[in-house]
Amino acid sequence: MIIVDTALAKREAEGRPIGVAVVGAGFQGAAIVRQISKSVAGMRVVGVANRHLQKAQDALNEAGCDFAVVEGARPIADTIASGKAAATEDVLALVQAEGVDAVIEVTGSIEYGARAVLAAIEAGKHVVHMNAELDGTVGPILKDYADRAGVLYTFSDGDQPGVQMNLIRFVRGLGVTPRLAGNIKGLHDPYRNPETQRAFAERWGQKPAMVASFADGTKISFEQAIVANGCDFRVARRGMLGPDFSGGDPTAPLVPLEDTVEAFQDALDSSGPGLVDYVVGARPGPGVFVLGTHDDPRQQHFLELYKLGKGPYYCFYTPYHLCHFEVPNSVARAVLFADPVLTPEAGPKVGVAAVAKKDLAPGDEITEFGGFEAYGVAENQDVIDRDDLLPMGIAVGARLCRPVAKDAALTFADVELPEDRLVDRLYSEQRQKWGQSTDTHEVVA
Repeated sequence: MIIVDTALAKREAEGRPIGVAVVGAGFQGAAIVRQISKSVAGMRVVGVANRHLQKAQDALNEAGCDFAVVEGARPIADTIASGKAAATEDVLALVQAEGVDAVIEVTGSIEYGARAVLAAIEAGKHVVHMNAELDGTVGPILKDYADRAGVLYTFSDGDQPGVQMNLIRFVRGLGVTPRLAGNIKGLHDPYRNPETQRAFAERWGQKPAMVASFADGTKISFEQAIVANGCDFRVARRGMLGPDFSGGDPTAPLVPLEDTVEAFQDALDSSGPGLVDYVVGARPGPGVFVLGTHDDPRQQHFLELYKLGKGPYYCFYTPYHLCHFEVPNSVARAVLFADPVLTPEAGPKVGVAAVAKKDLAPGDEITEFGGFEAYGVAENQDVIDRDDLLPMGIAVGARLCRPVAKDAALTFADVELPEDRLVDRLYSEQRQKWGQSTDTHEVVA
């Protein structure tokens, strides 16, 4: 990114690289370690924490880093001071260690991720994360903790929510008013599960459940929820509109994104808040887009001249998101410019409710995102509060105490939660701080 590259080059020349601790050494975490170590001047990985130590070692080794296996606050700090990176299972000691300027959290876990993020914030470290599930559940209260600690808590560049927010800021800078922030998908089937997605996952070295969470709509629900919370947007209805131009066939020819705009127009209300949504079967995928308006006839004339059409909705898009390649930009923006990529504005505006993927019986446990038991749908937070709906981020690990029919939204009364979870305490704090919203604006009945 322009400006960031110059600032990082200066840090490199001064011998003051930004020290980064990476939490999570899975598919994305290992790739981030490699990207920083091999391609980013002015920044170095000072440690990697993972629940299984071997993965932390593998990530550092494959990136060519000089590292030592250590546990405990003092040994980790001494290792960093010596110029080596620390490979450790002691996540709390790493994120609190001297020599760490920023923490990149990329676990996809709710409870483990929450503990790592909160510990980093309380230690005065900036947090950049790719954990939409955590952010879409308790992001606003974590942002509140970060504000009080004087550090940044932000989603990253590279993943679709961050790319959307960059595009929203660009569009606003043109004088265009964003009315909808959208994500482009190739497939949406709420009944996909780890078994149906196993072959694809194995081909790309990913976890089947994680891949299933993309296919069943859970991941995109979390992603669009955190975009909404970052710019005070809403959803038009539970689950979003999600027009599907593929006809249910992921191999069908893709339609130009501009041809999908009409599918959203009836839901767009100039007097209400903007919307987050998605489209299936459009190109350029897997990019993102923003629909915006301009009320100046002269500027409308120029937008048409510059090939954006006659309006009233102008379509801007970024045709790609490059995940781990762009994450270091987020770290530099946070540490050097105090500029978050995407962070909650205040209290939650959109959350993700858990919905039964099949008929559930007492004793059934909701095991994981993308699992066999439930999928997540984006819903306006005032509705979640009003109906006491069970957030998908709280649902994982919960056990059913009464039957719930397939495709019914779960409530807190339907489940028993595990004891002593940090995420439950944070969610309770979040609800107490912002209360139950009285904003019942609905764009689509």
